[in-house]
Amino acid sequence: MSEEFPTPQLLNELEEGPSNTPFGRVLKDIFAGTMGGVAQVLVGQPFDTTKVRLQTAKTKVGVVEVVQSLLRNEGPLAFYKGMLTPLLGVGVCVSVQFGVNESMKRFFAAYNRNVDGNGSHRPLPLHQYYLCGLTGGVVNSFLAAPIEHVRIRLQTQTTVGSKREYLGPLDCIKKLIKAKAIMRGLLPTMLRAGHGLGTYFAAYEALVVKENTKGIARNEIPAWKLCTFGALSGTILWLSVYPIDVIKSVIQTDNVQNPKHKNSMIRVARYLYAQHGLSSFFKGFVPTMMRAAPANAATFVSFELTMRLLG
Repeated sequence: MSEEFPTPQLLNELEEGPSNTPFGRVLKDIFAGTMGGVAQVLVGQPFDTTKVRLQTAKTKVGVVEVVQSLLRNEGPLAFYKGMLTPLLGVGVCVSVQFGVNESMKRFFAAYNRNVDGNGSHRPLPLHQYYLCGLTGGVVNSFLAAPIEHVRIRLQTQTTVGSKREYLGPLDCIKKLIKAKAIMRGLLPTMLRAGHGLGTYFAAYEALVVKENTKGIARNEIPAWKLCTFGALSGTILWLSVYPIDVIKSVIQTDNVQNPKHKNSMIRVARYLYAQHGLSSFFKGFVPTMMRAAPANAATFVSFELTMRLLG
């Protein structure tokens, strides 16, 4: 496949009107991204809880065992443990991802026109789409790391009632801040989100542009195709970064006061390999891949349809 793709509309930059001023475009990106994030959490949370339990299990267990244990010991609502934090936080995170990605696309489009020197719209290369997503991922990591840390602490908490270590999201946040551990896992989050979102957005834009080359405008692509593009992009994302996510989960479930692995990715990698070899880096892989398609289909179709409604 050629690396050169035509720029897909870029939010109609040349049209006049309040919603197409620089500030108006950013607001649209953020709001549409928030809608995508909310859809992602509602669809993906049960899969994510299962994944985290598998990733952080002390013994080797399977998907069926984890699901049965959750239902038997904690009830069906256990699949939505810790959902309040991502429901509020992931909406913000996804809005940042999409907002930065869209802004970077406009930046590269303007840069390419300046390089051409004739004001023409030179096609965006695929590597620029990757850089747009990578930038969004790195920026978003400073929000995602603490949000995911809180969510994972709540998801892996098996005790109930007054015996719980964390009484809820706010209590968890307070205790992690007090222990100066709220940002634990930032480095693996940056590595995962940077490369992961780079491949994520590059794959999605490549699929959208393929439709453009057939004469189909971005706002005319049917919803079922947007869902398909989002599902494929999400699958590619997780295939490219999954072992890093396992390492991040172990770091973020380590002892808060005296971490066994000293917040070191290398120490965690050695520990995981010593447990069960390379298979340790793919614990929870099945529910993650089951989640990737529907959750990211919901994310992209919600984002795109919201952008269309906003005009």
